[in-house]
Amino acid sequence: MLAMALTEYGGPEVLRLMDLDVPEPGPGQVRVRVRAAGVMPFDTGVRQGVVRPPGTAFPIVPGNEFAGTVDAVGSAVTAFAPGTDVLGFSLLGAYAQYVVVGADQLVAKPDAMDFVSAGGFSGNAQGAHMALSAVGVRPGDTVLVSGAAGGFGTQAVQLARAWGATTVIGTASPRNHDHLRALGAVPVTYGEGLEDRLRALAPDGVDAAVDGAGPEGLRAAVAVAKDRERVATMLADEEATRLGVPLLRGTRTAERLAEITALYAKGLLRVHLRAAHPLQDAAAAHRAVESGHGRGKVVLRVD
Repeated sequence: MLAMALTEYGGPEVLRLMDLDVPEPGPGQVRVRVRAAGVMPFDTGVRQGVVRPPGTAFPIVPGNEFAGTVDAVGSAVTAFAPGTDVLGFSLLGAYAQYVVVGADQLVAKPDAMDFVSAGGFSGNAQGAHMALSAVGVRPGDTVLVSGAAGGFGTQAVQLARAWGATTVIGTASPRNHDHLRALGAVPVTYGEGLEDRLRALAPDGVDAAVDGAGPEGLRAAVAVAKDRERVATMLADEEATRLGVPLLRGTRTAERLAEITALYAKGLLRVHLRAAHPLQDAAAAHRAVESGHGRGKVVLRVD
């Protein structure tokens, strides 16, 4: 099978198109013919050598979210049969024509969800679900999403609205403000003076906040939050510890993915695509994600 893999850590250029053996599913596992794979900051961390999942050895195939069609199943698998369209998650392996995962890492793909959208859905949508669950978003809340135009932020804004938040404030660069308005958020420009701009929009403070921007966004969120116990960050654990913000804990599960996939099927969530690159252009996709700019999701098409 063809896969984008690395045999050394480094910049995007270390990703190479390689011909690797097709993996075989073991007991309780499913092999999926991948049609699309999302690109996550986790993947760029793996490529850099900053993130090293246990047991990794070269060649390493990045990719931790994907969509495709079940190709084969191992013993004791009854929930999925060959030919079933699915989406799912893993730590590694999705930048390839085939990936093997546990049956408990998959859900059926809704007919209304195309493969590219499905390939870029699992990671950010589950991350947004974990963060918003941790801060206890409730109907009537005013919620702040820092870094609201990116893959995580776009899902967090939509999910907060789906859960009944009355007002969602999203930080982004001015060129992405129309995008946030279309999602139902009130946009605000990040950078110097952010705290003052947030206080002007929410003079009584925000009920809950999730940060997908980093230390600056987290500091502003803490400054305007009514309760720092209802603040969470995806990126700035060190700063969270310094500020007394609880560290985000949680895990991706099929149950969580099924819940948010059902919201997609109802039209309450969407994947807003920034770019879809062919598999062999994974290096360009990594550069786009590492730029820290742009709106929506970057996905690899696996033909």
